[in-house]
Amino acid sequence: MKYPKIHLAQTVIALCKTKGIEHIVISPGSRNAPLTIGFTEDPFFSCYSIVDERCAAFFALGIAQQTKKPAAVVCTSGSALLNYYPAVSEAFYSDIPLIVLSADRPKHRIDIGDGQTIRQDDVFNRHIIQAKNLEQDINHATLEVLSKEKHQLPKFIDAKRIDELQAQIQERNEHAINTVLNSAIAQSGPVHLNIPFEEPLYETLDAPSVFPKNVSLSASAPKFQSNMLDPFIKKWNAAKRKMILVGVLGPNTIEQKFIERLAEDDSVIVLTESTSNLHHREFFPTIDKIIAPMEKLKAPETAFEQLRPEILLTFGGMVVSKKIKAFLRKFQPKHHWHIDEKKAYDTFFCLEKHFLTSPNHFFGAFLDRTSAIESDYKSFWQQVKSRRNKCHDEYLKNIPFSDLVVFKELLSSIPDDMTLQLSNSSTIRYVQLFDQNPTIAHFCNRGTSGIDGSTSTAIGSALTLKSPTLLVTGDLSFFYDSNALWNGYIRNDFRIILINNQGGGIFRILPGDKDSDNFDSYFETVHTLNAENLAKMYNFEYQDVKSASGLSESLRTFFESSQRPKLLEVFTPRTINDSTLIGYFEHLIENEQV
Repeated sequence: MKYPKIHLAQTVIALCKTKGIEHIVISPGSRNAPLTIGFTEDPFFSCYSIVDERCAAFFALGIAQQTKKPAAVVCTSGSALLNYYPAVSEAFYSDIPLIVLSADRPKHRIDIGDGQTIRQDDVFNRHIIQAKNLEQDINHATLEVLSKEKHQLPKFIDAKRIDELQAQIQERNEHAINTVLNSAIAQSGPVHLNIPFEEPLYETLDAPSVFPKNVSLSASAPKFQSNMLDPFIKKWNAAKRKMILVGVLGPNTIEQKFIERLAEDDSVIVLTESTSNLHHREFFPTIDKIIAPMEKLKAPETAFEQLRPEILLTFGGMVVSKKIKAFLRKFQPKHHWHIDEKKAYDTFFCLEKHFLTSPNHFFGAFLDRTSAIESDYKSFWQQVKSRRNKCHDEYLKNIPFSDLVVFKELLSSIPDDMTLQLSNSSTIRYVQLFDQNPTIAHFCNRGTSGIDGSTSTAIGSALTLKSPTLLVTGDLSFFYDSNALWNGYIRNDFRIILINNQGGGIFRILPGDKDSDNFDSYFETVHTLNAENLAKMYNFEYQDVKSASGLSESLRTFFESSQRPKLLEVFTPRTINDSTLIGYFEHLIENEQV
């Protein structure tokens, strides 16, 4: 086993290992050679080579998303680092522990006209949990370093003095690295270590020459005491209309006993999304199916007032539904409480209390002290839900082949226990209209909700799972992230269903003139691309379909085992998807008084 000769590289690698940071995604380069050598030589680490840095960062994010442990990305100096930013911002808003390790040129090489040099220090400062710019060793390439760094040394260099300075640098670097890596673990978010190296970069040793001290995480004081709940329990017990809204949540996060308690309370309605991964027959999993049709009533204000909660309790990450956000901002609850160990967004402009704890801890202290109150809140909206579901089924029987039909067919065909990754924009919103199979885990990059990186995230995520993964994606998201397929780590049971409606069809639903060249080019971005040659280049089995019957036929065998991953491209008519979806919401409200 070989070790990089540079102490700083050894220190970063050793502390990553000590803290159990196993997955290392490396983009090839020269300045990061000391890190690459050290990580790839040590069998403790699982290393992956991803050329495109933007894809590499989302690939690592997918790994961290599933393992709930930090994954690291390693890049060379220069613009390579900037390509990590989309994934860093996603990790920041999705609370995913992503560690960025960027090699850098020495300080005296910056802003002198050299290539591959940019100002890398603090480059993510608005979207990072913790960042440190490490100090360069002076016991490596000593003459070069000292001549440029202006250390106050005698004219004739004293080796003992160099050793003293190096020891101080080593101590400060160890402290900084421990601080940053511990932050990623404790706060579950992205961190950045910027690491300067002087040439030569490729020298190695047969044994380590530095043994950094691991500083363990310090236990933090409890932030939540159950005795603070008394005034909130009093309000809860008096309220006849209580709404619980659940955002992004990992599967099996909430204990079943708490789910049952919430489900049996007649004064509580629990609104979930596909990415909530929370299921019960008494819950409301298709929010837009309830809310969107109400806008088309003759007297929508009356209906919205009936839905307005006295208390809104939220937990989980970002919420997909724009409809629920618009409703709760206009028809605000008297009280909004949020449960989260880290942060609380004032999404509805009426946040009253942030409980700094986990939902399980909160419900364990809260629910046993609550009492039932007579209410028709849940039963009323359950009847509405039942009518909406009936109209939903009726409508889908009689519409032409379109995106809505595709989602109906594919969601009903996914095998149990599969992991479903979804791209953003129309894909995640269509899925929200359908009841979910509770055995299927749903994931989507909802931190920033960008179309970039969905495929890369899904491929990285799939690596760590026992069950196979399906990515359902739109055409713009897929082609934008097509470099995600450029790696050797895609499992044979990985599946992609690409819904190609020849552009950003979701924009056709928005108000405005849709029959103009400007709209086609700058909003909907109409194109004639298909994925057949990409599939061939990256060794995917490929099929395409253009009808409901063709889709049904292909789905019968699509999930069967194979020697290669599979891609099914579904072409839908570009110009009818918007009218079909608008007609859907109109149909849901036909003959409704509420």
